Amino acid sequence: MAGEIDAKLKALGIDLPAPGKPAANYVPYVVTGNLLFISGQVPLTPEGVKFVGKLGREFSIEEGQQAARICAINVLGIARAAVGDLEKIKRIVKVVGFVNATPDFVDAHKVINGASDLITEVLGDERGKHARSAIGMGTLPLGVAVEVEAIAEIG
Repeated sequence: MAGEIDAKLKALGIDLPAPGKPAANYVPYVVTGNLLFISGQVPLTPEGVKFVGKLGREFSIEEGQQAARICAINVLGIARAAVGDLEKIKRIVKVVGFVNATPDFVDAHKVINGASDLITEVLGDERGKHARSAIGMGTLPLGVAVEVEAIAEIG
């Protein structure tokens, strides 16, 4: 149904951001063939960067999930900017989540559920379910707790 995704976003109170300018020599997305590659997105909101710190020290799993959700909102904002309408997303193929964590933190997968759950909630199971990796890191850009990138099939 046309407009279903926009209606879902509105119901969830989500206003997708326009992509900002990259901080270095890269682009926010690349389209090749029927694939859309979205660069890593951090928990950046209109109020600025949120969730600076490490999981297992400054942040709980639940707070990490909130950070991952913001990253996923930014991923969807980039996707909409790339293709004009999220209805053109046939499927999210892969999500990779990076978690800035203490060496003993073993729940990166639970943190990235915040991104996966939001993407699936907005796009539905058929379009939103994806392959995924969740990786613990020693550091991330700007010291953020989470970064998320994605690959989507478009058509």
